[in-house]
Amino acid sequence: MSELVYPPVIATVNLMFRALDLRVRVDGAEHIPATGGAVLASNHVSYLDFIFCGFGARPAGRLVRFMAKHEVFEHPVGGPLMRGMRHIPVDRSAGATSLRAALQALRAGEVVGVFPEATISRSFTVKELKTGSGRMAANTGTPLIPVAVWGTHRLWTKGRPRTLLRRHLPVTVMIGEPMDVGRKDDQDVVMAELRARMMGLLDRAQRDYPDQPSGPEDTWWLPAHLGGTAPTPEQAAAEDARSGDDD
Repeated sequence: MSELVYPPVIATVNLMFRALDLRVRVDGAEHIPATGGAVLASNHVSYLDFIFCGFGARPAGRLVRFMAKHEVFEHPVGGPLMRGMRHIPVDRSAGATSLRAALQALRAGEVVGVFPEATISRSFTVKELKTGSGRMAANTGTPLIPVAVWGTHRLWTKGRPRTLLRRHLPVTVMIGEPMDVGRKDDQDVVMAELRARMMGLLDRAQRDYPDQPSGPEDTWWLPAHLGGTAPTPEQAAAEDARSGDDD
């Protein structure tokens, strides 16, 4: 199937990156296979994570089909773009349909992007993971590749104003070694290993990040364990429970 939408969208995004002088660092792109299916499992700190996670696959020449909330596909502008790029809508009331679509894409040799935390992490740490990414890799014999993105939350995240035109912002994309997942593997063990790898990548991205808060009022984007004022994981979980937010 020809790609009529994805390439011009990528070109537009690249122009925006250059205009804003975003300093995007991709580490580990060699872990994404040049051909064949793969599951990219990324942490989730921003509404823009899919853009940068997908950017991390560009050195391998791959287009990532992301699984995203079906509401995004109903937007009058975003919806046609998402469908044109062949991303995969997820309706949580009918999850089997989206799972079948993802499995079909993987078996056809596509790279599928998943955010296994399901919602944005308010604490900017890795939350508990849903098992879908591991089951998809096991069912299709495709590698499960951990990814961490960092810096994207400073552009647009939950509970903060959007600053999409911010210039010179560093963004880090860390891609880890692929995991081989068998059909008989215990998914709890698989997800524990995936989470540990994602946490390791994210910790490295956070500690190597070239920016520091400009002052006490700018510490919101650092996690609590690194001296920031983001909520702790326990506080973030309590806030998620109170708000019922599924972003």
